Formats: sequence, C-alpha cells, structure tokens
Amino acid sequence: MAVTIHKVATELGFFTVLHAPRDVHVIFLTRFLRMLAYGGISLILAMFFSALGFTDVKIGLFMTLTLLGDVLVSLFLTLVADSMGRRRTLLLGSISMLLSGVVFARGSNYWLLLIAAIIGVISVSGNEIGPFRAVEESTLAGLAGEEGRPDIFAWYVVVGTLGSAVGSMGTGWVVEGFKQQPGWEELDAYRVVFWLYALVGLVKGGLTFLLSSRCEVHGQRTVEGKPSAPEPAEQNERSALLAADRATEDGDRDSEPLPPTSAAPTSPPKKPKIGLKQLFARTRDRKDLTLLRLCLLFAVDSLASGMVPYSLINYYVDGKFHMPKSTVGNIMSATWVMSSVGNIFASAISKRIGLVKTMVFTHLPSAIFLMLLPTPRSVWLTVIFLIGRGTLASMDQAPRSAFLSKVVQAEERTAVMGIVNVVKTLSQSGGPTFTGILAGEDRFWVAFVVAGALKSSYDLGMLAMFLRLEKGGEQSLARHPVRPQEEVTQAGDDVDQITAAPRPG
Repeated sequence: MAVTIHKVATELGFFTVLHAPRDVHVIFLTRFLRMLAYGGISLILAMFFSALGFTDVKIGLFMTLTLLGDVLVSLFLTLVADSMGRRRTLLLGSISMLLSGVVFARGSNYWLLLIAAIIGVISVSGNEIGPFRAVEESTLAGLAGEEGRPDIFAWYVVVGTLGSAVGSMGTGWVVEGFKQQPGWEELDAYRVVFWLYALVGLVKGGLTFLLSSRCEVHGQRTVEGKPSAPEPAEQNERSALLAADRATEDGDRDSEPLPPTSAAPTSPPKKPKIGLKQLFARTRDRKDLTLLRLCLLFAVDSLASGMVPYSLINYYVDGKFHMPKSTVGNIMSATWVMSSVGNIFASAISKRIGLVKTMVFTHLPSAIFLMLLPTPRSVWLTVIFLIGRGTLASMDQAPRSAFLSKVVQAEERTAVMGIVNVVKTLSQSGGPTFTGILAGEDRFWVAFVVAGALKSSYDLGMLAMFLRLEKGGEQSLARHPVRPQEEVTQAGDDVDQITAAPRPG
C-alpha cells in the first residue's frame, strides 16, 4: 500500500514540488493569493458596473479598453523584466494591484475607474493579467530541472485554480454577509471586495522580498559565482525540435536533422537585452515560424476567451437564474476546484501521451461544453456544463508551458512568454465589446456558441501544426547521440534561431 501511494505521489509530482527550492514555494504562494483576488473580482466586476448604472455595452467596452491597456503595460514590463530585475518587476506589479484596488474601492466615475484599470492591475476576466505570469513562468523554468518542469508547471496551474475557487466562494459569502447588515447596500458590499483586493496586492509585494537572487536570469546561470553549463537534456531537446521543425517546413525527408549538442561550460552571460526586433527578426526565415504560428493559434483561442470571461459568465448566470451571490460564488468555486483536480493529472497524462495531445484532447471537450452552456433551462444542467468545462479547460496550460520551455533559450523566456501573453491579451480585448453588443440585443447566447467554435478550431490547429513537430523532436533525440564537445558552438548558434510560446484558460 505504501509503495502504491509513493508511486502515485511521484507520478503526480508531489515530491518534485516538495523538494523544489524555496523560491518555487514563494512563487506558488503569491500565485495563490493573486488568483484568489482575481477570482473574487471576476465574480462581482460586471455586477459592480451594473450597480453603478453602466449599460451592457459600456461594460463590454470597459473590459476591452482595460485589456488593451494591459497589452502595453505587460509588453513593456516583460521586455525589461530581465534587465530591470524580475523581483523588481513583480514588486511593481504588486504595487499597481494595490493602487487599483484602492481606486475601485472608493471611485464611481467610469473614466477614473478605466484609467485605474489600464494603468494598474485589475483582472476583468478572472484570468492572469499584468506581468506576473510571464515573469513567474520564466523564473520557474530556470529553477526547475528539465524533468521536473511538467510537474512544477502543473502544480503552478493547480495552485492558481485553487486560489480562484477560494476567491469566488469567499467573495460570494462576503457580499451576501455585508448586504444583510443594516444600512448596507449591494454596492457597498462590492467595495469591501476591492479593499480586500488591495490588501492582497500589499501582501504580495511583501512576499516579493523573500525571493532570492536565483530568481534573476543571471542567478539561474551562475552558482556561487561560477558559470554553469546549460542542461544537457534541455539543449538536446531544443536542437531536436529545431531539426524536426525545419524538416517539416522544407519537406525534405532525406536531410539529416540538426544533431543535438552536449553541455559545455559557458562564460558568464551579459545582461540580456531581448526586444521585439530581436525576437521577431528570427521569424523572417520561413524555416522558423514557430513563434508566429503559435501566436496565430493563441490569438484565436484568446479571442474566444475574451468573449466569455468568467466575469461575464457570472453576469449571464446571475441574470438568467437570479440566484443569490453566494450561490453563484459556490457554483464558480466548484468549477475552479474541479479545474484544480483536472490539472493535478495534466503532468501525468502528458508523460503518457505527449504534450500536444494532452493540450488538444483536454481542451477540445471543454470547448464543446462552452457551446452548450446557453442551452439548458435548468440550473443543475447549467452547473454540469460549467463544471465539465472547468475541469478540462485549463489542463493544457502546464503542458504548454513545458513545451515552451523546451524550445526557448533561458535568457529569452521572459520576453517570449511576455510577447505571447501580449498577443493573447490583445486578441482577447475585442471579445467583451462583441459580447456586450450581443447582450444589449438580448443575444448573449450567441457569444458562447461562437467562442466554443473558435476554441475548437484552435485545438485542431494545434494538433495539425505541432503534433509532427513534437514527434519529430523525440525521434531525433532517439536517433542521434550526444555529439563531441567541439560541435557545441556551431549547433548552439543554430539553436539561437528558435522562438516559441504558451496558452491561458
């Protein structure tokens, strides 16, 4: 029995997380608190705007403009995060979160709230916003070894969904509790939630000071002042994936893939300066379109996510069934809990069937549940669809992050992840306005159908474009042994041509 439990715990990555560096645990805690706050805000944000007298069209426009503002802020912060310092970037984001919460807790003017949401950090969708995720995933990729990354990323997602579950349930009960107090109105109860949001920003800022210098890009390359070599598995994987990608693009079945490289001592790296020009210049070669293809697919998926963020789903369910806020919070909390359960198994599944198949075979059914969401007339069937979608919708996040870490150089990860998140947010920004217009015309249900169809096309596109690439990379690794040390430099130059990117929920 004990052997079985140990085997299950190992398979699910418990021991990987348990023995991870302290910085990983601190990042997990800040992620939990942040998603707790985001989950709480997503429950009441659209209802808060409605209580202020904003129309459905203005609510959708607000969310669109907020996401567009986040594009600029996140792009800037993620591009300079490694040079400015990852810990400083996280601290700056926490301060912005604090200030935004204070403005929302006290303000009522549409344009003042919009400015606070754009400049600061307010999650209008319940999902990640701001520079946090790109910086944290880049940091985790450096702290975790190649074999441990799928487990670390899986539990990173699990921690976030658990935080969202607690936030949704807690916010519902907080709002209902304060509404029952003499002299308290619903709007006053909503403002309490924003004060709690600001408090989370303050605590997150304090936790940032617990992170060590190993979180910085130079700290991950140097141990006790001595330069460290790249991980052999990581270097070999990148080379093999590059070779497979080029073979696929050229259609040349006879050409030999680029041989993997072995680890070699490197000189201490200079502070990286990775920008848009440097990253996208590599895509001018038609043989290396990984970043552009991923950005295109993520844009489609994110547009769909923007049409039906959790804040608007809550608004739709509340308007359709007129339930107490605590009940809505409990339902959404259940979806996040089941999402956590699903994500626990994401790493184990990806080890069995591969990263791309895990991404597609879990995400596609969730898209079907999304399309069916407006059809039930009963609460219980709607809840089944919500929980079914919630269980599967984010199981692709950890495999996607692991896939990204294989094909992106360590010094490029923060910038690449940030750029992809910006592309996703930019695409997502048009969704709320479209849904707001539909809701104003009493056609809210159309948004769910269109969003589900777009997400299905994203899944099929991932399967068509990247399944052969993943298989080709694995076969190249199996066929070609590690080459002698003198070939490292030349192969390393070729590896620099790789760019790639991740998903969101």
